Amino acid sequence: MADTDRLIICEHCDAVYEPAMLAAHQKASCVRCHAVIQRHNGLTIEQRLALSVTAAVLWAFANIYPIMSIRLQGLSNSATLWDSIVALSQGPITFIALVTAVAIIIAPAFQLALLIWVLGHAYLQQRAPGFNLCMRSLETLRPWSMLEVCLLGALVAVIKLAGLLDVLPGIGLFALAALSLLMIRIAGRDVRDLWDSL
Repeated sequence: MADTDRLIICEHCDAVYEPAMLAAHQKASCVRCHAVIQRHNGLTIEQRLALSVTAAVLWAFANIYPIMSIRLQGLSNSATLWDSIVALSQGPITFIALVTAVAIIIAPAFQLALLIWVLGHAYLQQRAPGFNLCMRSLETLRPWSMLEVCLLGALVAVIKLAGLLDVLPGIGLFALAALSLLMIRIAGRDVRDLWDSL
């Protein structure tokens, strides 16, 4: 009889599986719908915590430093992520500005704070207060964090504007690119295995 606390449920078709021991670079797929239900995660708690703290620093850089600077005939201007949200909010699409703020600033910040909270306690070999709520919140925030979409939009804007103006990618753009990659690695689907390890 399987231990029901350790069963894996496919989030696409609700098929139930027992967890498998996976080697490096292996993944388990659902037999019914072929969705990935389990991946090998070779990171230790210390490595995850270090990457989470690094991602928090990159988040700060991405929000403080300009994403891009533009120049035309001696005039120059630069924009941060916050500037783009303020520009969106001034007009008839204020709701879009709110959704954008949640997707590219607030949700990633909460994800990083929750990860550092949970992993910091795990590093001290104890379970974080509110662990269950933190883990559920991480699962809820995952679809709302859209840093990679923002990065793609920023890159398209840089390429499009480069034909019309002098465009210089800023520190914020590089920080956003690195942060997007780190968030995929540390706050993706593999967060679920923290339930077992902690």
